[in-house]
This record gives sequence, C-alpha cells and structure tokens, in this order.
Amino acid sequence: MVTSKFREREVGSSLAHPEALGDSNAPVHGTVIAKAARTAIVQGLVGSLLMVAGSVGVGWLASSSGLIRTPIFIMARTSPVGVILCTVMLCLGALLLLRSWLRIAQRIGGWNPSSRPVLRRALWMWAVPMMFSLPLFSRDAYAYIGQGRLMEQGLNPYTNGISALSNYFSLGPDKLWTEAPTPYGPLWLWIEQGAVWVSASVPELALIPFRLAALAGVILLAVYVPRLAALHGVNPDRALWLGVLNPVLLINFIASAHNDSLMLGLVVAGLYFASVRRPVLGIVLITASIAIKPITLIALPFAGLLWAGARAGWGRRMICWAATLGLSLGLLAATGLVNGLGFGWLGALQTPGAVWIWYAPVGLLAHTAGFVVGLFGGPGAPVTDVIQTAGTAVSALAIVWLAVRTPGRGIGMPPPLDDEAEFNKTVLRRMAWAFAAVVVLAPVIQPWYMVWLLVFFTVTGIADGAQLRTVFYLTAFFTLIALTDQLSVFQWIPIEVVRGVAIAIAVSFIAYLVFFDKKTHVLFRPRRGILKLKLKPKS
Repeated sequence: MVTSKFREREVGSSLAHPEALGDSNAPVHGTVIAKAARTAIVQGLVGSLLMVAGSVGVGWLASSSGLIRTPIFIMARTSPVGVILCTVMLCLGALLLLRSWLRIAQRIGGWNPSSRPVLRRALWMWAVPMMFSLPLFSRDAYAYIGQGRLMEQGLNPYTNGISALSNYFSLGPDKLWTEAPTPYGPLWLWIEQGAVWVSASVPELALIPFRLAALAGVILLAVYVPRLAALHGVNPDRALWLGVLNPVLLINFIASAHNDSLMLGLVVAGLYFASVRRPVLGIVLITASIAIKPITLIALPFAGLLWAGARAGWGRRMICWAATLGLSLGLLAATGLVNGLGFGWLGALQTPGAVWIWYAPVGLLAHTAGFVVGLFGGPGAPVTDVIQTAGTAVSALAIVWLAVRTPGRGIGMPPPLDDEAEFNKTVLRRMAWAFAAVVVLAPVIQPWYMVWLLVFFTVTGIADGAQLRTVFYLTAFFTLIALTDQLSVFQWIPIEVVRGVAIAIAVSFIAYLVFFDKKTHVLFRPRRGILKLKLKPKS
C-alpha cells in the first residue's frame, strides 16, 4: 500500500483520471500515473517549444545584437506575416502550457509519492526549452546588462540610470530603466557585473548567467516548496504542482528570466531552515534573497518568530527579532562595504512604484481620482500621490500588525498554539498575508508578484473549492496579461494588429478552457459531488 499521512480532496469527480484512480482504496502505482500523465506532459512540452519558436519573432533582442541580421530573424521580425505567425505560435504555446498544467493534475488522479517523479519530469520538460528562448514579455534582462555595465565602469547603479552609459539604447532596456536607479540588492549587482564580464558585453551571452540564475531559483523552489509544505501537513506533491509547475511561474521566471526566481527560491529555502530549527542558516539565505531584491525584508520578522518558537514569551521574541535583524543587517553591511555602495539600495526601493497599472486597485483609484480632480482644475498629481502613499502606509501597518500579533489569533486562526508545526504554519500564513498586503496595495501589480503569493500560500495550504478556483482564474488572467503586454515589434509593423491577434487568441482559448473544454471546464465552477481520495497507510 502507498504510505502517506495526507488525505486530499479533488475538485469534482473529473479531476481524477479513471486509470489512475481505479479503486480509491487501492495503491496508485507510479507506472500507471506516468502513463496517465504522459499526454499532458507532452502537450506542455509542445507548448514550451512553440513559445521558443515564437520568441524568434516577438522576443526581445538588443538593437546591437548580431542575430537581427541573420536570415531566420529577418524573416520572422521584419514582415507582418512573420511577426503574426510568431505571435500565434507564442500564444498557442503558452496556452497549451496552461491547459497541460490543469490536465496533469486530473491525469495523475491522487497526490502521493508516486506522482512526484512525474511532476519533476514535467517540470524539466516544460522549463528547459524556455531556457533557449529570447526574453519574453519583459526587457528586464537587458536592464540587468546595463546595470552590470554600470558596475563594471565604476558607476553607482543606486544613483545612476542606464542612460549614464554611452549608447545605452543599444542594450535593449525598457525606457523605465534609462533614468531610474536600480532597486536591486548587492548580490544581484555582482551577478549582473559577472554576467557582463564573462560575456565581454555581448548581449546574447550576457543573458546566459541570468537564465541560469532563474533556473537555480526554480530548482530551489522545486526542492523546498514540497519540504516546507510537508512540515505543515500540506501534501508536498500537490504543492509542487500548484506552486512550482504553475505556468505563470515558468513563463515569468524562465522565459522572462526575472531575478524574482532566485529571490523567491532563496527566501523559501531560508524559511524552511528557520522552520526546522536551523535559524542562522535560514536567516543567511533570507538575507541572500534580500540582497537580490529587498522586498523580502518582509520575511525577517516572521523568521524571528520561527526562531523564537511556539512557547516563547515577549522577551524571547524581542531577543530573536533583534538577533535576526542584527545578523541580516550585518551581512548586508558587509556586502555594502565590499562593493563600496553601502545601503544605497534603500533609496531606490520606490523605483518600481513610479508606474501604475490598470488592474492594481490602488493604482487605478489613485490615477482615476487624480484625473478627475485635474479635470476640474484641481491638484490632480498630489491627489494621486496621497492615495498611493496611503496604500503604502496601510501595507506597512499590516506587516507590523501581522508580525507582532500573537500567532494563532485572528485571520481565521484558532487560539494560541502550542504545537510547533501548527505555530510555524500560522507564522508563515501571516507572512503570506503580509506580502499580499504589499502587493494588493501597490500601484502596480506585475504578473510575477502573483507567483510570490501563490508560493507562500501554497506551502501553508490552498484548499479545494473557492480557493483553488481562485488560483485557476488568476493563473488564466495573468497568462493572458503576459501574452498581450510586452511584445517586441518593429515600428513599421502595426503593434495594434499584433496585439489584437494575441488578445483574440488568448481570450478565445481561455474562454474555451473555462466554458467549453469537456476536461477543464469543471475546474472553474463549483461542484457539489466532491470526490475524496483516501490513501491508506501501509499496515
């Protein structure tokens, strides 16, 4: 019999494939699961390969790149037919990956140790092809190159934008970064500088270290998300599928090569070690994450609570908080001393807040209010600033409240906890809500911000039903946003037409998945007959 202490519910009887399920009291063998999931894995592989092919025409290239002058790139990027064909391949590939992610859970049937090798195989087969694509849906990788060149030339990225470089426009960064100082930590600056050094400033070669860093982050997540989930009584295999194989994660971490991948992988690893009573190692890893992107400073007070333990009084908590802060700031001060930039990243933390996006509630409210006030001759810009500042202040207060309130009270939790595992779960759940407050109350919500929240909530348990359906809807939404946002198209090709094609394909395919696909539509609607799959422990 299959050994497992987890009992999982599935959304609707169609979530379990008949071959994999069989008798709910019978063991689910790995060979049966592998055969059942093969179609979904191959479908995802095809989707990933289509995305790579599509990146030839609409992926991001630096204007100085020699690839632009090669025949295949000329055909794919300089004619409307080639660009639209690549857009179609890109969209269909990402949407097939979305469907494959939904279907692999249905094909596997139950979550038990036999499913883990299948999920890992799917992860590799879906992620590895994306390592060879041009950067998709974001030009941040080219901003990394520019910041690395600033470091190499002895300029301070915390006070200089990429425009301080001669011919900076040939590097391919977004205009947002031409004047803006970098919001990244010292460890990422060293990675950027190293990438520029080993590549001799050749953009295509400089991308490779960023891809490897992104892959390292995904590997860390694949290792520590299941382990951290298991500590909390959450099925690790379900957590691996839900949090790591998610297409929004793969698209934004691997295809886009965002440094959020390494940042998130390090903080999750650090939280795991803090949870298993190795607090110093945990804080070192969390500090390394902060040195990638300082947003994970939010995790420090919660790591201090994990260090203090379930039975700690206020005295011990204060000591552990102070030790956590002291150790982390000491390490960051040491790195600042070595690179000569100190804590310059503190002044650049507001750089991403200089923009807003329509689906961010605070950003929409602030700019709508500012626009309306401006129409009547009032001070529109100050109104916008006040609302956005208020959102930031509320999120900061939420972090403090969640960190200092007695774990086990509020947020739907039971009274104070003595059990260590339940205490740790509650602490990390509160941390997840703290990150959620920062994301939801920010003027801009990027698709990869959703991945942060997905991972943090996954390791503490996302229930079937409404919670799981919310993940499905958000995954579909942010996949659509990625496909219709940043596409690299030459100025003589009408971007409106290309984006219209992307929107039409993405909206139609997602509508098909939600309403018409016989296999997947049941995942997006409430089901009354919940099927329980019981995995009996070995007698």
